[in-house]
Amino acid sequence: MPRTAREVPPPLELLCLRALWTLREGNVKQVRAVVAESRPLAYTTIMTVLERLVRKGRLRRRKAGRAFVYSPEASRDAMRRAAIRELVDGFFDGSEDELIRFLREMETESRVAAAHGGAETIDTILL
Repeated sequence: MPRTAREVPPPLELLCLRALWTLREGNVKQVRAVVAESRPLAYTTIMTVLERLVRKGRLRRRKAGRAFVYSPEASRDAMRRAAIRELVDGFFDGSEDELIRFLREMETESRVAAAHGGAETIDTILL
């Protein structure tokens, strides 16, 4: 069975996309500077990832002097929707109602734990 392309990019591509969502547009050096705050990577690695994202249609690029300037083709919210769709399809059999039920149960469990001296968890932050 042939594999279909995922809508949600892998972590390194997502890291570069996040940098460009922040910058709105940038060259390899600018993207690398933002990415380096969390993960120091070689210039050539960033360049390769950006070119891969262009080929996949996730970025646009234009020539500016001797460098290329990259900008996101998809918004952050569009990627969030795609990620949630993958989550719902993969873990909740396509049912958004099941996801909401699960999150409500997690919220209730977190509140009970907090009332008994437990620390707040990421589950309550999501809601």
